[in-house]
Amino acid sequence: MAYDDYLADRIRRILNEKHKPFDELKMMGGLCFKVNHKMLCGIHIDKKYGDSLLMARIGELAYDTEIKNEHCLPMDFTGRPMRGYMFVTPGGFDSEDDLSYYIDLCLAFNPMAKASASKRKK
Repeated sequence: MAYDDYLADRIRRILNEKHKPFDELKMMGGLCFKVNHKMLCGIHIDKKYGDSLLMARIGELAYDTEIKNEHCLPMDFTGRPMRGYMFVTPGGFDSEDDLSYYIDLCLAFNPMAKASASKRKK
């Protein structure tokens, strides 16, 4: 099962409307959007949930508030949730305003986010 192309198009449209240059990176069946060479958000296929989830990198301060939302889940790949990252279920980004809200949270944190170490080609 591949990630949700329609959700990817919606994210692209929002980032373009906000005049935010971005890159895309396909990862393990999902799709990651990067702004300023840093992970912003993504689409993850969750086998337990059975649907595409929005992965949002919002930082720890926003996380403490947003994780209380019924549509938000801890981002947990290894049994240990990653603080500052969360999943949003489809009911949480059904409307354009809701999806834009989560993209705005990600964009607000992006300037403070650390970029991953770049890999040098030998």
